[in-house]
Amino acid sequence: MIDLHTHTNESDGTRAPSELIQVAKQAGLQSLAITDHDTFAGYLQAREAASQQGIDLIRGIEVSTKHGKKSIHILGYFFRNDPPDSFLTWLESLVAEREERNSLLSNQLRTLGVDVTLEEARALGRTVTGRVHFARVMVQKRYVRSIQEAFDQYLADNAPAYVEANDPPSAIAVEKLRSAGAFPVVAHLGRYGMAPEKEEDFLFQLRNAGLGGIEVIHTDHAAEDVTRYATLAAKYGLLPSGGSDYHGEAKPGVRLGFGDFGKIPIPPEWLARMREAN
Repeated sequence: MIDLHTHTNESDGTRAPSELIQVAKQAGLQSLAITDHDTFAGYLQAREAASQQGIDLIRGIEVSTKHGKKSIHILGYFFRNDPPDSFLTWLESLVAEREERNSLLSNQLRTLGVDVTLEEARALGRTVTGRVHFARVMVQKRYVRSIQEAFDQYLADNAPAYVEANDPPSAIAVEKLRSAGAFPVVAHLGRYGMAPEKEEDFLFQLRNAGLGGIEVIHTDHAAEDVTRYATLAAKYGLLPSGGSDYHGEAKPGVRLGFGDFGKIPIPPEWLARMREAN
């Protein structure tokens, strides 16, 4: 069993890297990709534990991008070589952009009567801080009852405290990943709410930029989504990928190694095909 989309507490997950490896071992995973947002810190910390547990650990990354006004996430997998310094410098610039946004978000929350400081969110975010860390502080301070309520009332893209991110265009991120030696995959297409023709045009553009795959199996994808994206992958010469998008307690109920709320295991042969193509 495999899982190619997971997060540690070095970005917006709640489990330490070594804890994630333990959970993966208990779940019976043979291969695991850590795809934290804009950082490899979780992967680097997990390597020794993964080696001890006999788990094939894959260096991954998840980058937030923009296509028009839509926020799009692109996954990258480094199967062969470590990323070059130029790519690491680019990631540092993305983290700096996040920090500017986080400062504005903290100010916006305070204008709404929600006293959550950037320092409090950073204490939970460790290497990379994001909206989920503000949400967790809001739960701790009892402004809201759950992370979902924090997003619904304050942090979601159409909520009062939302601050638009200055993310790179999706095609540029794909090109950056390819030039760094990564295998780029577009994450959870079903989240973006694109009309079918827009979705296909989007995939066509990204394929021309170097996109290698589509996340076909994902926790948010229903059975019909899995069928649709498998068909689109074949149509555009892209490889299918899959991941649970495991975040620990931040997304309760999500199981490692599965999509569609634990119903569909991710085929190990998908990983073999991606490695061969990269």
